[in-house]
Amino acid sequence: MARGVARSARECVDTSVIVIARNAERHLAEALASIAASTRRPSEVVVIDGGSTDATHDIAAGHDFVRVVSQQTVGIANAYNEGIACTAGPLVAFLSADDRWMPEKLERQVAALTADPTLDLVACHVQHALEPGCAIPLGFRASLLDGPVPAFIMESVLVRRGAFARVGGFDPAFSVSEDTDWFARARDAGLRTAVLPETLVWKRVHDRNSSLHDFSINALLLRALRGTLARKRADATGV
Repeated sequence: MARGVARSARECVDTSVIVIARNAERHLAEALASIAASTRRPSEVVVIDGGSTDATHDIAAGHDFVRVVSQQTVGIANAYNEGIACTAGPLVAFLSADDRWMPEKLERQVAALTADPTLDLVACHVQHALEPGCAIPLGFRASLLDGPVPAFIMESVLVRRGAFARVGGFDPAFSVSEDTDWFARARDAGLRTAVLPETLVWKRVHDRNSSLHDFSINALLLRALRGTLARKRADATGV
């Protein structure tokens, strides 16, 4: 699959990995290297390039296990949706271009879903780390730097593809917090989830985190909460 991947790594023929990237030349190679180091390798890795004007496309294309797809729409939610549409594996994983996985992530999560066929998705613990030279962003909770935390974010989950048929895709009305809205809808739809105790994702905190620098985030989180309340009212009234 990839130059430099250990021969002992097992092929995970049922897993698609979607990496979203825009002007990510600073970190993308490290993110892709973390996928290549997986002890259980995915069957496909797709980088959705959101109109980058730097070397993002060339860096991604320089990895022989990566297929680069130019995003046809705009926004993070649409990038995820396009990635889901152009991949085929029954299990789907996600990685942002500035984060990285631990080598055992896919192996542990595939094992969990295999052991319990009723699970729809499995998450894990995440370690947040402040990039050297960067101040803590105003929208970031500094206590997250203290140690690993369980997290339902796109980078931490492995999802059965059928879950997207039940819940729907990501709502492009959310410029950020699209994952918060999706997980809220997944919970309301009754999806079964689990969280592994291991720390399997390293999430970088820096001066270009889109979700920490979008001042509309509070309004979008409130919209996601209102959506949950509206769905509960609809279920209660049958309307």
